[in-house]
Amino acid sequence: MLRAFSTAATGMTGQQTMIDVIANNLANVNTNGFKKSNIDFQDLLYLKMKDTGAEVVSGQNSPSGIEIGSGVRVASTVKDFSIGELQNTGRPLDIAITGDGFLQVTMPDGSTKYTRDGALMTNADGNLVTTTGYLIEPAITIPIDAMTIDIGNDGTVNVTNSTGTTTVVGNIQLARFINPAGLSNEGDNLLAETEASGTALTGIPGQNGFGSIRSGFLEKSNVQMVTELVNLITAQRAYEINSKAIQAGDDMLRTTNNIVR
Repeated sequence: MLRAFSTAATGMTGQQTMIDVIANNLANVNTNGFKKSNIDFQDLLYLKMKDTGAEVVSGQNSPSGIEIGSGVRVASTVKDFSIGELQNTGRPLDIAITGDGFLQVTMPDGSTKYTRDGALMTNADGNLVTTTGYLIEPAITIPIDAMTIDIGNDGTVNVTNSTGTTTVVGNIQLARFINPAGLSNEGDNLLAETEASGTALTGIPGQNGFGSIRSGFLEKSNVQMVTELVNLITAQRAYEINSKAIQAGDDMLRTTNNIVR
């Protein structure tokens, strides 16, 4: 059997995975704080029929060898953490991070997850929560008599009551990672720390490299539809070319079989 069959099949499988990644990017084009993924490929092992630099005759070496590749594989999917477009919502509890950092979210089991989705709300107890209902960390409670809420660029949450008295009820802190691409996707716009991401470093927004908070704005997805559609066409054409390689190999085998007829 021709080696081209299995080699081209790996190419088709790789492009199929690329289509899956692009489809997920496009599906989340309107997801708050979503970060698109890019796919990296690596070539597979090579059949070395002749080593490069092998001695041809005494004192003379071949300037090149004969190496036949065996295809391609998906090496990784890498998240792009470039900042998405900021949308003005006018809601005081909507916040966007203009720079590096993630909001910290406390899960029901006590673990901490991270998100760029700043669409915050208050629950029945007045606690600031995500749209799914998870508490942000550190916990912040809005008093029942609060008339206005203002979140500063440094994450300070100021509340003004009916008498006009303004008090600070908490401070939003951000988390950073040395390798944010190593974070694990958990769904619900949440990311989880892994050994690849390193441990979280927390701090005050706007200081020591942390991004600032913009109240009344939401960070939208950083997916560029035009780019994704171009990548979609490229992957589709690459898939077709690999299928043509299989077809060409099939034609060659058919021709060989017909020689004895």
